[in-house]
Amino acid sequence: MNYQRLDQFILPPGFRGRSAFIVQLWWLVQSTLFAWSPQFMYAWRRFLLRLFGSHIGEKVLIRPSVQVTYPWKLTIGNYSWIGDRVELYTLGEIKIGDHVVISQCSYLCTGSHDTTKPTFDIDARPITVHDQAWVATDVFIAPGVTIGHGCVVGSRSAVFHDLPAGKICYGSPAIPVKDRVVNK
Repeated sequence: MNYQRLDQFILPPGFRGRSAFIVQLWWLVQSTLFAWSPQFMYAWRRFLLRLFGSHIGEKVLIRPSVQVTYPWKLTIGNYSWIGDRVELYTLGEIKIGDHVVISQCSYLCTGSHDTTKPTFDIDARPITVHDQAWVATDVFIAPGVTIGHGCVVGSRSAVFHDLPAGKICYGSPAIPVKDRVVNK
């Protein structure tokens, strides 16, 4: 039984969204100018991401250890925070709303492979994190997932399905556990 034949894998035309030269240039810039920038240089990192096609809102805080595969597939709203060692694996689009926190070591993964085909085709689906959500530390979010407005995803959770607005969710797989209550 041939479950996968990697010698038959073909990257779909235009999949990366830019030329091989631009992809390599971004990876070089990310590993030097972006990663080596001092912690406080948020405007510099926003500038670099925008230069490569990201849509980045006002006052977004992105740490220098963040990894973005293809910045032209990334949108981040106003006043959002992206923590240390977050991986934004943008084989598909990632859309992050306003006032969102993606905490350290989290992994937003828009791409996988089709296990039903021996050609191991890429399966890239977008991830959306709506306004005012908080993805706590070391969370994995799978391709095609939407995190609802104001949702909290607890530390070390694995998210394989959409999570609703206004809930606190955690576990592997993450499930809604209780309402998110804000004291005024």
